[in-house]
Amino acid sequence: MRIQSKNNLNLSSGFTLISKACEGFTLIELLVVISVIGILTTMVLVSFGPAQKQARDIQRKSDIKEYQNSLETFANKGNGLYPSRPDAAGVTASSRLCSDLGITTCSEDPKNAADATYVYKYQSDGTVSDGTSVAAKYVLWAKIENSTNYWVNCSNGKVGTKAQTGFSVSGGECPL
Repeated sequence: MRIQSKNNLNLSSGFTLISKACEGFTLIELLVVISVIGILTTMVLVSFGPAQKQARDIQRKSDIKEYQNSLETFANKGNGLYPSRPDAAGVTASSRLCSDLGITTCSEDPKNAADATYVYKYQSDGTVSDGTSVAAKYVLWAKIENSTNYWVNCSNGKVGTKAQTGFSVSGGECPL
């Protein structure tokens, strides 16, 4: 008796061979696919890191420019004077400077929550450190992630990078 089905092979000698249908992947095939996916994911993540750093640096430069615009607006309304903050290490722009300028929400460095050394700083000349409008010049700066530099904006219009090593600001004098 010969039974023939879709998965069977009928031989002329009267024997029927039954072929097994492949119903899944072998363990080796699965391991190869998982390895390839792992390698591709690693390559994507490695190339994505520098792009994230560059994006945060661009955000820092933009935020510092916003602070500069706010300071210039403040000075235009206040006889050309800026908030006085002659503190040697500068003050945190997102808290002290914002309150001096009367701004309720201010930008903070995108990496500040993970690393407190990333913070926007402000320093001006002047005789008191209470934020009163008596300063004639200022410096804003932020630590750049893609290098060992600070991004610096000065009241005299100079903008650029300065090495972190030996960096100091005194009396609102532009270090550039």
